[in-house]
Amino acid sequence: MKDEDGFEVVLDRKKAERVRRVRPSKDEYFMLIAKFVSLRATCPRLRVGAVAVKDGYILATGYNGAPRGMDHCIDKGCIVVDGHCHRAVHAEQNVIAMAARKGISLEGATLYVTHFPCDTCLKLLINAGIKEIVYEEMYPNSVTELLLREAEDKGIIRIRQFRLREERVREFLRELFE
Repeated sequence: MKDEDGFEVVLDRKKAERVRRVRPSKDEYFMLIAKFVSLRATCPRLRVGAVAVKDGYILATGYNGAPRGMDHCIDKGCIVVDGHCHRAVHAEQNVIAMAARKGISLEGATLYVTHFPCDTCLKLLINAGIKEIVYEEMYPNSVTELLLREAEDKGIIRIRQFRLREERVREFLRELFE
Protein backbone atom coordinates (compact mmCIF):
# COMPACT_ATOMS: atom_id res chain seq x y z
CA MET A 1 0.00 0.00 0.00
CA LYS A 2 1.26 3.50 -0.80
CA ASP A 3 0.61 6.64 1.21
CA GLU A 4 -0.29 10.06 -0.26
CA ASP A 5 3.43 10.82 -0.81
CA GLY A 6 3.90 7.62 -2.76
CA PHE A 7 5.87 5.78 -0.08
CA GLU A 8 5.20 2.12 0.46
CA VAL A 9 3.72 1.48 3.91
CA VAL A 10 4.18 -2.04 5.26
CA LEU A 11 2.70 -3.31 8.52
CA ASP A 12 3.30 -6.90 9.53
CA ARG A 13 0.63 -7.15 12.21
CA LYS A 14 2.03 -10.36 13.70
CA LYS A 15 5.52 -8.88 14.14
CA ALA A 16 4.11 -5.58 15.39
CA GLU A 17 2.05 -7.39 18.03
CA ARG A 18 5.13 -9.35 19.18
CA VAL A 19 7.11 -6.10 19.54
CA ARG A 20 4.22 -4.49 21.48
CA ARG A 21 3.99 -7.52 23.81
CA VAL A 22 7.70 -7.71 24.66
CA ARG A 23 8.46 -3.96 24.71
CA PRO A 24 9.28 -2.97 28.31
CA SER A 25 7.24 -0.26 30.02
CA LYS A 26 9.30 2.72 31.19
CA ASP A 27 9.33 1.36 34.75
CA GLU A 28 10.48 -2.06 33.51
CA TYR A 29 13.11 -0.49 31.24
CA PHE A 30 14.71 1.75 33.85
CA MET A 31 14.51 -0.83 36.66
CA LEU A 32 16.17 -3.39 34.38
CA ILE A 33 18.96 -0.89 33.79
CA ALA A 34 19.31 -0.26 37.55
CA LYS A 35 19.51 -4.02 38.13
CA PHE A 36 22.11 -4.36 35.38
CA VAL A 37 24.12 -1.48 36.90
CA SER A 38 24.05 -3.33 40.26
CA LEU A 39 26.15 -6.08 38.67
CA ARG A 40 29.10 -3.63 38.81
CA ALA A 41 28.81 -3.31 42.62
CA THR A 42 31.90 -4.38 44.54
CA CYS A 43 30.46 -4.84 48.04
CA PRO A 44 29.36 -8.47 48.41
CA ARG A 45 27.08 -7.68 51.37
CA LEU A 46 24.44 -6.07 49.11
CA ARG A 47 24.67 -5.20 45.42
CA VAL A 48 22.71 -2.03 44.65
CA GLY A 49 22.26 -0.19 41.36
CA ALA A 50 20.64 3.16 40.62
CA VAL A 51 19.81 5.24 37.56
CA ALA A 52 18.63 8.86 37.48
CA VAL A 53 16.17 9.64 34.70
CA LYS A 54 14.49 12.80 33.44
CA ASP A 55 12.15 13.21 30.48
CA GLY A 56 12.85 9.61 29.47
CA TYR A 57 16.64 10.07 29.36
CA ILE A 58 19.31 8.62 31.62
CA LEU A 59 21.27 11.33 33.44
CA ALA A 60 23.59 9.25 35.63
CA THR A 61 24.08 5.78 37.05
CA GLY A 62 25.67 4.46 40.22
CA TYR A 63 26.39 1.30 42.13
CA ASN A 64 27.79 0.65 45.57
CA GLY A 65 31.54 0.31 45.84
CA ALA A 66 34.71 1.91 47.18
CA PRO A 67 35.57 5.53 46.35
CA ARG A 68 37.47 6.04 43.08
CA GLY A 69 40.99 4.64 43.20
CA MET A 70 40.54 2.95 46.58
CA ASP A 71 40.45 -0.75 47.40
CA HIS A 72 37.13 -2.54 46.99
CA CYS A 73 35.37 -4.78 49.51
CA ILE A 74 35.87 -7.74 47.15
CA ASP A 75 39.63 -7.10 47.35
CA LYS A 76 40.24 -6.04 50.97
CA GLY A 77 37.00 -6.91 52.78
CA CYS A 78 34.14 -4.85 54.15
CA ILE A 79 34.70 -2.40 57.01
CA VAL A 80 31.64 -3.23 59.11
CA VAL A 81 30.36 -0.89 61.83
CA ASP A 82 26.93 -1.45 63.41
CA GLY A 83 26.11 -4.00 60.73
CA HIS A 84 26.84 -1.69 57.79
CA CYS A 85 29.78 -1.59 55.39
CA HIS A 86 31.68 1.68 55.61
CA ARG A 87 34.14 1.00 52.77
CA ALA A 88 31.46 1.22 50.07
CA VAL A 89 29.82 4.39 48.80
CA HIS A 90 26.08 3.84 48.27
CA ALA A 91 24.68 3.62 44.74
CA GLU A 92 22.48 6.69 45.27
CA GLN A 93 25.50 8.71 46.45
CA ASN A 94 27.45 7.59 43.39
CA VAL A 95 24.62 8.77 41.09
CA ILE A 96 24.83 12.21 42.69
CA ALA A 97 28.65 12.20 42.48
CA MET A 98 28.63 11.15 38.81
CA ALA A 99 26.11 13.86 37.92
CA ALA A 100 28.18 16.46 39.82
CA ARG A 101 31.42 15.41 38.09
CA LYS A 102 29.74 15.76 34.69
CA GLY A 103 27.87 18.98 35.50
CA ILE A 104 24.44 17.37 35.20
CA SER A 105 21.54 18.70 37.25
CA LEU A 106 19.29 16.11 38.90
CA GLU A 107 16.57 18.70 39.56
CA GLY A 108 13.18 17.12 38.87
CA ALA A 109 14.61 13.69 38.05
CA THR A 110 13.36 10.24 39.04
CA LEU A 111 15.73 7.75 40.63
CA TYR A 112 15.26 4.05 39.91
CA VAL A 113 17.10 2.04 42.56
CA THR A 114 17.19 -1.65 43.34
CA HIS A 115 16.77 -1.18 47.11
CA PHE A 116 14.94 1.22 49.43
CA PRO A 117 17.35 4.07 50.34
CA CYS A 118 18.93 4.70 53.71
CA ASP A 119 18.16 7.95 55.56
CA THR A 120 21.43 9.62 54.50
CA CYS A 121 20.83 8.80 50.84
CA LEU A 122 17.22 10.03 51.08
CA LYS A 123 18.39 13.39 52.44
CA LEU A 124 21.05 13.70 49.73
CA LEU A 125 18.55 12.80 47.00
CA ILE A 126 16.13 15.43 48.27
CA ASN A 127 18.88 18.07 48.30
CA ALA A 128 20.00 17.02 44.80
CA GLY A 129 16.48 17.76 43.52
CA ILE A 130 15.25 14.20 42.91
CA LYS A 131 11.44 14.33 42.86
CA GLU A 132 10.60 10.62 42.77
CA ILE A 133 12.27 7.43 43.95
CA VAL A 134 11.23 4.10 42.46
CA TYR A 135 12.68 1.13 44.32
CA GLU A 136 12.31 -2.61 43.90
CA GLU A 137 13.38 -4.29 47.14
CA MET A 138 12.49 -3.10 50.61
CA TYR A 139 15.46 -2.53 52.91
CA PRO A 140 13.85 -1.73 56.26
CA ASN A 141 14.92 1.59 57.72
CA SER A 142 12.55 3.24 60.20
CA VAL A 143 14.41 6.59 60.12
CA THR A 144 14.08 6.76 56.32
CA GLU A 145 10.39 5.93 56.59
CA LEU A 146 9.86 8.73 59.13
CA LEU A 147 11.74 11.32 57.05
CA LEU A 148 10.03 10.13 53.90
CA ARG A 149 6.54 10.59 55.35
CA GLU A 150 7.42 14.19 56.22
CA ALA A 151 8.92 14.84 52.77
CA GLU A 152 5.91 13.30 51.01
CA ASP A 153 3.46 15.29 53.18
CA LYS A 154 5.28 18.47 52.17
CA GLY A 155 5.24 17.48 48.47
CA ILE A 156 9.05 17.41 48.31
CA ILE A 157 9.45 13.87 46.98
CA ARG A 158 7.42 10.79 46.06
CA ILE A 159 8.43 7.18 46.50
CA ARG A 160 6.92 3.99 45.17
CA GLN A 161 7.80 0.36 44.90
CA PHE A 162 8.00 -1.30 41.50
CA ARG A 163 8.81 -4.98 41.24
CA LEU A 164 9.99 -6.52 38.01
CA ARG A 165 8.18 -9.77 37.44
CA GLU A 166 10.58 -12.66 36.84
CA GLU A 167 8.52 -13.96 33.91
CA ARG A 168 8.82 -10.55 32.18
CA VAL A 169 12.60 -10.57 32.64
CA ARG A 170 12.73 -14.08 31.15
CA GLU A 171 10.63 -12.82 28.22
CA PHE A 172 13.09 -9.95 27.64
CA LEU A 173 16.06 -12.34 27.79
CA ARG A 174 14.42 -14.75 25.33
CA GLU A 175 13.83 -11.85 22.96
CA LEU A 176 17.48 -10.79 23.24
CA PHE A 177 19.10 -14.19 22.89
CA GLU A 178 16.82 -16.23 20.63
